[in-house]
Parts: sequence; structure tokens; C-alpha cells
Amino acid sequence: MPLLETISFPYEDELRAERRRMVDTMADLSDEEFQSGRTLCSRWAPRDVLAHVIALDYLLASYLPYGPRINAANQAQVDRARPLSRDRLMEWAEQWAERPSTTGRAGAAFLLGDLGMHHQDVLRGLGRERTLPDTVATAVFREGLQLSLWLNRRVLRYRVVPTDGHRPVGRGPEVRGTREALGLWLAGRDSVKGDLEFA
Repeated sequence: MPLLETISFPYEDELRAERRRMVDTMADLSDEEFQSGRTLCSRWAPRDVLAHVIALDYLLASYLPYGPRINAANQAQVDRARPLSRDRLMEWAEQWAERPSTTGRAGAAFLLGDLGMHHQDVLRGLGRERTLPDTVATAVFREGLQLSLWLNRRVLRYRVVPTDGHRPVGRGPEVRGTREALGLWLAGRDSVKGDLEFA
């Protein structure tokens, strides 16, 4: 057995569990929802979001050819998967959930927040709800903080105050809400503003 397969990485178990939950969500969608349902990711249907998070398991192959053009790399991942049937994409998703790549396992602490956020993109886009596991809610919040520094600087202009367990972050007018809603809002998902309290 290769040495890396014997190593347990931080948040690896949580990542596997969230992948399994996302596969279950996708399996529960109707064909119409899967193929063309609304998500919080503009221009992406649920199948596109799934293709994107699967491709993150292959970081070097997915992003290296595109250099700093992350959006182009993301769209290329989706475009490559669009010709696949639902059955084939779901088979790939099952493998992705059960057998993460070495880079996926090693990057679990980073990937968990991205995965949790994209899972919420699908669920919220389709008007569905779930109770997030505590580790996933915190990971989504942290992902939002990181993306905000790059996308919109909201974390530098507001004091975000989670109401379900995490210390406040930032300065300025207060915005209160769950870690999940704050994380999504920080990442630019403005459709969640109704779930937040603005000072």
C-alpha cells in the first residue's frame, strides 16, 4: 500500500461525508432539476456545480494550464462534463465521494468549505433546506471570508457576527446571521440577504 494512502489528513473524514451528502442530494433531484435547475451559481445548473466540485479533485490538471485565470478553468471543467449523461456523471461522483484523490485528501481542510458552499448553492437555488453539520457550517463561513477578500472586500467593510457559534470578524456596520448565510453573502450570493440582519 502506498505511504500516502496510510496517512489521515485533517478534515478528510468530514470531506468524505459532505461529498456523500452532496451525491445523495444530486440523486434525489428530478432529471429536469439536475439538468437545468436554478442554483446560486449564475449560469450553472446542478450538474454543472457537481462537475466543478469533482474537478477540484484534480487540482493540477484542472488549473495549471490556465494559470491565474481561475474562472476560465472553472468553466472549462463544466464544459468538459456537459456531454456526459446523468448516469455517467453520477458514476463519477460516486467514485469521487468514496475514493478522493491524494490531492483532494491533502487539501480537505480547504476543499470542505468550497464543497459545503456549492452544496448550498444547489439546495438554496432549488428552494431546499438542510441542517449543516457544525464543521461544514464553519468551513462555509471561512470560505466566505477568504473569497470576500478576493471578490468584494465585504469582510473589510463590515463586522460579521455569526449567531450560531463563531467569533465575530471585521469592523464596521454589523451583519448578523448563521455561519452558512454569512459565508454565502460574503462570497457574493446576495440572494441570502433576507436571512441576515443589517445594523
